[in-house]
Amino acid sequence: MQTRPLGTSNIQIVPLMLGGNVFGWTIDAPTSFRILDVFTERGFNFIDTADVYSRWLPGNHGGESETILGQWFKQSGKRHKIVLATKVGMDMGDGKQGLSKRYILQAVEASLKRLQTDHIDLYQSHKDDESTPIDETLEAYHQLIQQGKVHIIGASNYTSGRLTQAIEIANQHHLPVYQTLQPEYNLHTRQDYEQTLAPVAKRFHLGVIPYFSLASGFLTGKYKSIDDTKGANRGTRVEKYFDDRGKKILKALHEVAAETNAKPATIALAWLLAQPTITAPIASATTTDQLESLFAAVDLRLDSAALDKLTQASAY
Repeated sequence: MQTRPLGTSNIQIVPLMLGGNVFGWTIDAPTSFRILDVFTERGFNFIDTADVYSRWLPGNHGGESETILGQWFKQSGKRHKIVLATKVGMDMGDGKQGLSKRYILQAVEASLKRLQTDHIDLYQSHKDDESTPIDETLEAYHQLIQQGKVHIIGASNYTSGRLTQAIEIANQHHLPVYQTLQPEYNLHTRQDYEQTLAPVAKRFHLGVIPYFSLASGFLTGKYKSIDDTKGANRGTRVEKYFDDRGKKILKALHEVAAETNAKPATIALAWLLAQPTITAPIASATTTDQLESLFAAVDLRLDSAALDKLTQASAY
């Protein structure tokens, strides 16, 4: 299976990232283990999680996803097969948030313990922290890299200006440079990434791993109308996509799906993979059947007519 480098590092990944946000949220540990087993058995190796997943669920405190992953690593013995990405910086309660050096050094130990591993392949700033000097954050990452606890670093939810500034400061002070960017980007949510962040990603050769690649399920074809979102786990997130443009996108998706004998989710991910700056879209699955739609995207090469149809339908 074809692999791609992660940023300018020598880490090789299969170009599809499994989203671990659902572990401990919409699926329990045994189901998560089945998903992870199939994912690795099929030759895929890139998994994304965060310390805050899934604190938003009543009764959860954060760390649930990392804990399930750690249990799977211990049970399966497959940690060495995985390029593991997690994140730091979101509010974990009791003042635990941000990107200060002191907090990062505490948070990474908690993540490593939950994950039952001695290192994190890709450690990401989950969101910008303007209250902490950029060089302080990067000095924390430098220490962790020197200790072997982190291999490379990435940024998520950064503006183009702050991302550029962070990379320039890193280069000036010989500190670790962000190798990846995790932005929101999909067929429906295009404008901000394409106009402001894609040029930065291209300039600095960042590995781009977009989240909400399937627009919270909207691009899977699961929801035929806004009424279908009522009561769904991600219902309020999906509603916003059902505008006139969203309906045009769904129509084009279904047309291309019919032409290629592929599912809408596969088409949506294949479109992302065809974009010049994208390394690996992130997508989550709650069943092994859903996984198959994700796997198919890696090998699907949409022709120019199909790409044009999708790009034009989603024009902003």
